[in-house]
Amino acid sequence: MGPGFAKWIITVAFCWFIQIASGNSVEQKIYVELNNTVPCVRLLNATHQMGCQSSISGNTGVLHLLETDSDLDIILNNGLHAPYMVLMDASFFNSAVMMRMKNSTRVAGVAVVIPNSSPVQGFSPHNKCPNQYTGVYSDTYGPRLADCNGTVWNPLGNGLSFEDFKFPIFSMNDDNQTAVIRKCISEHNMGVNGSAPAYPLCALQLFSHMHAVTSTATCMRRNDIQNNYSLNPETVCDPLGDFNVWAPLHPINTTAKGHKANESVVVAATRMDGRTFFWDVATGAEGTVAGIVALLAASQALKTTAEQAPPPRNILFTFFQGETFDYIGSSKMVYDMDNNNFVIDMENVHSVLEIGQVGLRRGSELWMHTDPVSRRNNISVNQEVGNILKGMTSAGAELGLSLAEPTATQALPPSSFQRFLLSRAVPGVVLADHQSAFNNKYYESVYDNADYLNVSYPPDLTLEEQLEYVTDIARALTNVSTLVARSLYLQAGGEESQLENISADSKIVTQLLYGFLIQSNNSYFRSLTNPEDKLLLEARAPQYYVGVPISANTIKPSTRIVQYLLANYLGNSTGLNQSKCQDPSGLPEESKELYSYLWVRGANGSEAAPFCVRSTVRRTLAISPAFELKQYDSRTYSTWTESRWKLIRARIFLVASHDLEMLTLGVGIAVLLLSLLVTYFLSTKAELLFAPAQESTGSAY
Repeated sequence: MGPGFAKWIITVAFCWFIQIASGNSVEQKIYVELNNTVPCVRLLNATHQMGCQSSISGNTGVLHLLETDSDLDIILNNGLHAPYMVLMDASFFNSAVMMRMKNSTRVAGVAVVIPNSSPVQGFSPHNKCPNQYTGVYSDTYGPRLADCNGTVWNPLGNGLSFEDFKFPIFSMNDDNQTAVIRKCISEHNMGVNGSAPAYPLCALQLFSHMHAVTSTATCMRRNDIQNNYSLNPETVCDPLGDFNVWAPLHPINTTAKGHKANESVVVAATRMDGRTFFWDVATGAEGTVAGIVALLAASQALKTTAEQAPPPRNILFTFFQGETFDYIGSSKMVYDMDNNNFVIDMENVHSVLEIGQVGLRRGSELWMHTDPVSRRNNISVNQEVGNILKGMTSAGAELGLSLAEPTATQALPPSSFQRFLLSRAVPGVVLADHQSAFNNKYYESVYDNADYLNVSYPPDLTLEEQLEYVTDIARALTNVSTLVARSLYLQAGGEESQLENISADSKIVTQLLYGFLIQSNNSYFRSLTNPEDKLLLEARAPQYYVGVPISANTIKPSTRIVQYLLANYLGNSTGLNQSKCQDPSGLPEESKELYSYLWVRGANGSEAAPFCVRSTVRRTLAISPAFELKQYDSRTYSTWTESRWKLIRARIFLVASHDLEMLTLGVGIAVLLLSLLVTYFLSTKAELLFAPAQESTGSAY
């Protein structure tokens, strides 16, 4: 044991370091990472926490495949290897099964395999009465209509999205990784001839620890304490929100806020968001996209006629964000109108036409929903609503559409219009494909997708051919868009003689459906958006969960896409170059007070021809007034927040038996004690063991 032994130790240590640095670590040999997973996360409101989370070190359990009721009995009652991580098909992901698991101590977590097909019976993890406590109906306004007493809008709602689970729940979105998990289960966790499986067993570990707890009031108070007293503040939750997109048909000076004399405005509204049980996943075909497409196509159809024969009233196209979570966007806009912080105020609002769920109409039926309370209590409101209904019915008849009113005692469905009524009695109509309960069997679920709206194409078409292929749903929504455009024109005081000039383009509707439900990165969307915005378009459909703004400049891709499309439909191209488009200040013929300017890619055959679009399109913040007022327990405004977290992770590995783990621990302790003893011995005998070799006393000359 001399210098050679020390060199050997150094060489071994160096080789071990190189092995770790090259990524060939022990951890990588033990665990198989599952990357394409989506967690359920924790959300909070004024009174509750809901969602899912793991322990701070992650939850671990032996995997068990849930395929039959007997499997459920093993998991919850007589299985020998609890706690279990349950891999289940989506058919078992229902309220009855999940509530039994929630109340069991034998479940460590759940992995849900989302199939390509939808359950025939329907599935909605939302409430039966969406936005129940922040609409217009209450003890003081239409009390007999409050709490869905008259109409249960979402009868299939099971409320799973509003439950608080103490274990993590992930969705498995990759068929290849699901196959790996199933193989691991079949090779290690299946007993022979009905016997219990033998160790080692396949286990799953899920990490999704959430920092926020209890309620929004609690988490925001902790945020304030951190910001005021900590040198390194750590936020535990964030308000849900993004931006509303809006544009007047004719420009309004945005510098002066509040009431505009001689300005009467018809608000044309729809929502831009949706949700599902899992974080940042919201396809929203019927619940969200159908309304977006209908209103965008209507704006395009109106432009030429509105320029040639302007109606006496302006039309304000509005796309509200965060409506799923107690009307975040509409409540913010109405709040700003009431406080002179918007370009108009509520006195300027003549009436409202809102586009609800319109993609699943039965035959030619569409329904015009109105508020019975304001119509009964206000003669002028009732007269104006009657005029709107008459105009819509007439316009629908020309298109072969059958429009009808529900019973006079039925409440409005969940809609942004309710937030306007909370401010003052405004005439308005909500257009929808349902008379009472939703036609949508998959409201706020992953199954409300392109297939549900029947947005599908012949298998032999290329991507570009799909973009041009007019589907049946595109034709149906084209008629709806034409109806909306003509109704808005009449509502704004336009002449009936001009209606035949207003027609939506079925090709544009087709391209919108493809971009919003199949893939946003297509030639049509590319031609109407900024070529320098590299992260805007993707080879998939946008997601419509509102989320949280990471910074003041962070805007959801779906919001930005709507802004670009609306600007192209309502605006005009200019001769400005890119630098002038970004800053037209000083140009006498341009006005940033009246217009916004966007640089878009353009298209000329196969060649891009970028140009500058001048339009009236704007964005305004869509975060609930409760956070501006610091009323975190508000019953008037939305109080939804999303918890923060540090790690989202899923991985599988083989776990040994408890006896073997104890043996391994014992051996490890023994090795540790032995190494300490050897180290002590070597240190006490170091001078003898590591003394340099004695030089010879003799000399040779």
